Amino acid sequence: MDKSEKDKTIQAGKIAAQVKEYAKGFIEPGMPLLEIAEKIEQQIKDLGGEPAFPTNLSINDIAAHYTPSHDDKTTAYGLLKVDIGVQIDGWIADTAFSLDLEESAENKNLIEVAKKALENAKSIIKAGISTDEIGKEIYRTAISNNLNPIVNLSGHEIDQYDLHAGITIPNFNDNKNQTLKPGIYAIEPFITAGNGKVHDGKPSGIYLLLESKNVRSPIAREVLEHIIDNYGTLPFCSRWLVKIFGAKALIALKQLEEQGNLHHFPQLVESSRRKVAQAEDTVLLEEDKTIITTE
Repeated sequence: MDKSEKDKTIQAGKIAAQVKEYAKGFIEPGMPLLEIAEKIEQQIKDLGGEPAFPTNLSINDIAAHYTPSHDDKTTAYGLLKVDIGVQIDGWIADTAFSLDLEESAENKNLIEVAKKALENAKSIIKAGISTDEIGKEIYRTAISNNLNPIVNLSGHEIDQYDLHAGITIPNFNDNKNQTLKPGIYAIEPFITAGNGKVHDGKPSGIYLLLESKNVRSPIAREVLEHIIDNYGTLPFCSRWLVKIFGAKALIALKQLEEQGNLHHFPQLVESSRRKVAQAEDTVLLEEDKTIITTE
């Protein structure tokens, strides 16, 4: 990573941190999720970045991958996870926080333990550490508070235009013992009182380009070209495309998914249907230095 790339990574993190504080300041119970997502994504752009992925606004037992559709009527309630991504020329910052929107002692405890797990992991992460050590720390924090980490969700290495690159940062000791080299990593504890696993739920409306192979349908081809030109290898969502192409974008997305051009992410639901809290920051590891970019 050269100086320009490092500077863009750090700047993306600064924008993400600012947007995080902005979101904490305006989100209220009963606010439409669509309004929340659009305000967050507009603020990213106003500050000089671009969304690295659609804003995730996952409630209660939905751990991840809920972004509002173009006509979503869902309002904010319960335990809300807000997952924000910012990119500058493909250099990404990924951060998340959780909000208690119902004055619940259970919610507050889950949120605090998720934050503690993240802080404890950040306190030890550095180039040369084993992923097992980070996973142990997150697991210890959860278990010592009589809670569980979600073991089939994890943090991840980040590269340019690649949100999930290479190494995963587990939320328990997975015995893979991978050594972290200098690079960009997201630490992402998910904490629950449930059994600590997620399963696939409903379709999320979040997609990823798999193949740019040509398609026969003119509208599908037009939408595909827009996806390639504007999102490339980063996730995007149906509501972004409906804004540009109208309802015909939904038909195009279905065709592109059926033909193998796109992967459609499912919502991820805690398998015992218990609430989940999330906390996340991005770190830039250098040989002798750890920079938390999203603080």
